Amino acid sequence: MPRLTPPAITPGTVSGSVQPILHAEGLHLRPWRAQDVDAVVAAYADPGIRRWHDRSMDHPEAAAWVASWADRWRAETGAGWAIATTDAVLGQISLRSFDHGDGRSDISYWVLPAARGRGIATTALATLSTWAFGALGLHRIEVDHSVDNPASCLVATRAGFRLEGTKRGDALHADGWHDMHLHARVAGDVS
Repeated sequence: MPRLTPPAITPGTVSGSVQPILHAEGLHLRPWRAQDVDAVVAAYADPGIRRWHDRSMDHPEAAAWVASWADRWRAETGAGWAIATTDAVLGQISLRSFDHGDGRSDISYWVLPAARGRGIATTALATLSTWAFGALGLHRIEVDHSVDNPASCLVATRAGFRLEGTKRGDALHADGWHDMHLHARVAGDVS
């Protein structure tokens, strides 16, 4: 069924450009590289990341995951970045999906244990959101997390994502069903 309005994100906007490297406060949000696989394996071995992302990855799975982001950029279905310094990967942040029609996406993030507590996830989230609203023309970006994960709630709030509500029984984790907080920013919100 045809839409009566043009898509908020014109098809080809993402795939017609090179995925950028975004800089903020000594961090680089950069496309994933094959040499990042060990950092991804280490991340998904961390109990905290495993708990909230409900995943584990061995080397072949991590290599496929890293490689998939370039394909997702070209297909305009998502975009992932390593959060890094010049020396090391500290975490990840991704626009997990693109809804071209409504200009909407959702973000996930994690930070390796040694880098936690320094505002890295908040900086990355604010930086990526600003770029996505401006360069891509997104209208709405959502973050959801377990209500049992106060650290993620703090990251979202500090990055200007307003808490909109609680989605009951929305995500299955190893310890059962979790209620999820829904945070969002829309274009024009002041972070």
